[in-house]
Amino acid sequence: MRMQQKPHVRGHMAVLHPMRIRAEALPLADRMFNLWTFTALMLAFAAVLIAPAFAQDATPEKRSIIAVLLEWTPTLGKGFGFNVLISIMSMAIGTILGVILGVLQVSPIRPIRAVAWLVTQFFRNSPWLVLLFYCILLIPFQIEMFGTEIPFPGWIKATIGLSLPVMAYMSEYVRGAILSIPTGQWESAETLGFTRRQIMTNVILPQTVKRVLPSWMNLYAVLTMATPLVSIIGVNDVMALTRAALSAEGRIDMLIPMYLYILSWFFIYCYPISAATRVLERKYAVNT
Repeated sequence: MRMQQKPHVRGHMAVLHPMRIRAEALPLADRMFNLWTFTALMLAFAAVLIAPAFAQDATPEKRSIIAVLLEWTPTLGKGFGFNVLISIMSMAIGTILGVILGVLQVSPIRPIRAVAWLVTQFFRNSPWLVLLFYCILLIPFQIEMFGTEIPFPGWIKATIGLSLPVMAYMSEYVRGAILSIPTGQWESAETLGFTRRQIMTNVILPQTVKRVLPSWMNLYAVLTMATPLVSIIGVNDVMALTRAALSAEGRIDMLIPMYLYILSWFFIYCYPISAATRVLERKYAVNT
């Protein structure tokens, strides 16, 4: 009697692919209901805030609030784009430094691990605005290199200041993701003759991407909403331009509509990121 031979399964070793459990997604009807409910609440909230301002705008010699907002939209749009640019650059710098710092937190060398932990905790628990002020005051306005003076504008200092807390949070995300990898992954890779560096770069870090990605996206949304802090230290972002517009118009009734207008921009930009974060959390849920 001939025994049935099991088919050969091609692919990578199981050690490189841990088990994954996908959480059950919410029904489409429930998701649409939540989205429409939230949108309706936001519109109702906006109507309550902006209605008094429209009521005060009854005199014919004054331009309507909508006309004023449309007139200032190109200028405010440039400022908002500046906020987005600062957030992207801060996130890029903070991510690179955070990954390095997170790897150092799991170093087998105790002094390196202790220093990395101390740096992470210091910047993670420091107020963002205080870090911005320190960067503005401590970093010179221009740097002389090889007899050439290179200017160092305030927005670059602000980018560095915002990248420091991002670095600290990313360090914690990476450290937690690395520690969540089963120890069997390390042991199996060591039996194959991989060095610790090869194990980290080829086996461990690729698996941390799915674990870190949702938190990374959520951190970017938080960072974007924190970029208006740079206006306090003299950077001409959307908030600074909004104050300039209100001063130029000289109308008290424009205060609430103008800031609500800017708030809606941040909401439209950040809410899809938060929604995508929730989707990724369900998609990349892992059994650790």
